[in-house]
Amino acid sequence: MSGADPGEAARFCANLVRSYDFARYAATLFVPSDRRRALLALYAFNAEISRVREQVTQPLPGEIRLQWWTDMLAGTGQGGVEGNPVAAELLLAIHNFRLPVESLRRLIEEHQFDLYNDPMPSMAALEGYINDTTAALLKLGADIAARPSAEIEHLARHAGLAQGLAQVIANLPLDASRRQLFVPLQVLQQHGSGIEEIFAGKQTPKLRAALDQLIGEAQRHLKTAFGLLADVPPQVRPIFLPLALVRRDLARMSRADTDPFVPDARSRLSKLWTLWRASRSRQFA
Repeated sequence: MSGADPGEAARFCANLVRSYDFARYAATLFVPSDRRRALLALYAFNAEISRVREQVTQPLPGEIRLQWWTDMLAGTGQGGVEGNPVAAELLLAIHNFRLPVESLRRLIEEHQFDLYNDPMPSMAALEGYINDTTAALLKLGADIAARPSAEIEHLARHAGLAQGLAQVIANLPLDASRRQLFVPLQVLQQHGSGIEEIFAGKQTPKLRAALDQLIGEAQRHLKTAFGLLADVPPQVRPIFLPLALVRRDLARMSRADTDPFVPDARSRLSKLWTLWRASRSRQFA
């Protein structure tokens, strides 16, 4: 896209997020237009990093792709960014909103875990991963919406943990199919379960108990996050609208008749409706 106009790069980012991260795309519809472009650049960057595992068959090409983004952020990459609309838009967002490059770099670094089939060892390791990915993304989005603060950072951490833990469970069908484990091995073993029960794709009482522990942790973080929404400026709250989807998903996941290995088939329209209703509620007003 060398020589493309800035509007074309912005549209590219919007289309990418709409295709691969519809929940975050839909949430930007409730954000003022002067912030939306930067948010879409940030979310497009996240989509590019998060999808590297799906685009390669071996870890090394994935490492090379992630390194390109690290080098780009450091200003040491080979070649300009004008041919990459996501990189160009991200650099513009970093400049306009003084986004911390170190947070973006750590997000890339954490996603190196995705390239390998090593199991997530413990809850502490999973929380660290989520803090530097999902929670960091919420914090960066909030930095675009308003001036950074300790209250916003506190909210982003709990919101990110709720969203990230819910996503681990939502991704079970895909992860099991490629023999990848994000459910902490420590948690599985505490309940007498193990890796092969996940990879077999069949729910057992022991596996259900392990997943219920993750669901309970996510619900506790979600409750805290909703309580903290009142402490942040109103213009920040739309960044956290996806929490409405997390609340809905956790309610479904906690039901005994829900099979965690059957993907949720709810439509984009259903997600948009949930976000619209949440945007009209007192919590997000």
